[in-house]
Amino acid sequence: MTERLTPLELMTKLISFPTVSRDTNIPLIDWVAEYLAAHGIESHRYIDPDQPKHALFAHAGPWEEGAVVLSGHTDVVPVDGQAWDTDPFTVTEKDGRYYGRGTCDMKGFDALAIWALVEAHYAEVKRPLQIALSFDEEIGCTGAPPMIQAMQGVVPKGSAVIVGEPSTMQAVTGHKGGIGFNTHLVGFEVHSSLLHTGVNAIMAGAKLIEWANDVNSDNMAAKPTETAAMFDPPFTTAHVGVIEGGTAHNITAKDCKFAMDFRVVPGEDKDKWGTAYLKKVREVEKQMQDVVPETYIETSTRFDVPALQPEKDGEAEQIVRQITGDNASHKVSYGTEAGQFQEAGYSAVICGPGDIAQAHQPNEFIDVAQFEAGHDFMRRLLTRLQG
Repeated sequence: MTERLTPLELMTKLISFPTVSRDTNIPLIDWVAEYLAAHGIESHRYIDPDQPKHALFAHAGPWEEGAVVLSGHTDVVPVDGQAWDTDPFTVTEKDGRYYGRGTCDMKGFDALAIWALVEAHYAEVKRPLQIALSFDEEIGCTGAPPMIQAMQGVVPKGSAVIVGEPSTMQAVTGHKGGIGFNTHLVGFEVHSSLLHTGVNAIMAGAKLIEWANDVNSDNMAAKPTETAAMFDPPFTTAHVGVIEGGTAHNITAKDCKFAMDFRVVPGEDKDKWGTAYLKKVREVEKQMQDVVPETYIETSTRFDVPALQPEKDGEAEQIVRQITGDNASHKVSYGTEAGQFQEAGYSAVICGPGDIAQAHQPNEFIDVAQFEAGHDFMRRLLTRLQG
């Protein structure tokens, strides 16, 4: 364990842990903690009280505030039902690409961050470097907030956070926020020939989904704000991706379950969209109860992710731009923990190797050239920290 592994060796090891979000990530975190300890770096954990998940954070360099923080998540999306040509949990190099689940999103960056932390320790950098490895990013960035809170007072507070989501090493300075609601409609079963005496939960749920369609149509037709115009699409969206319910074609559905998700442009109040949805839920619930009083709709918050607001002269952005030379404006519509770090008082930016188009895909890959660009970025960052 005392050997200093290369970024590729580190990525290969990280990907060998099948840390799909539904499963534990503790074996991966244990290995990282042991590897860092073997090099004299103490790591710390946030331990989730409700599930077998750990987050890890560590500090290298002088014990003082102002660290650059390299932030990534350790969970990956499932491979179930995807047609892979190689073992998804083994890194395979082919045609100038590294294939494997998480090579792009985002164990490639995690490996680079771990490499950089160990190198920073041995280089005795003058400005500290930290890493923060969270869990459950893929199901709504739910693991980062308690990790960020756990970092306070345990390690000196950093000032600039680089979130390594795949951005082809470009400086992304803004992303949409998001809020989502698990929704469960409970209807009343009768024979479909007498549907007027029952409550079909699926058909009631369709009213909520049609409301979302109307929201999207209205938002698409409206003139975007200056901030919204930076995004694609330039408006807040409502979305239902999975729906389940019903027993048989000739029975009014007793149950209907789906998640209603909003991706909200910076500058808009995401809670406003949540309030509007819950108002519509109560309206549909009343219609159900007018027919059968014991029917109802349950909702619970599935995720709540703040937007990353573009910063004026943001420190994290300046660091990335000075290293990469990228001076263009980049915004994305997906969410990350960058907005959560920003809410906690850090300057934040997104910059990582790989193309987001490869994330979550069968035969996920990162170009070797992109991985090397990420490695070069870390070398340059270390030089800055030594200055």
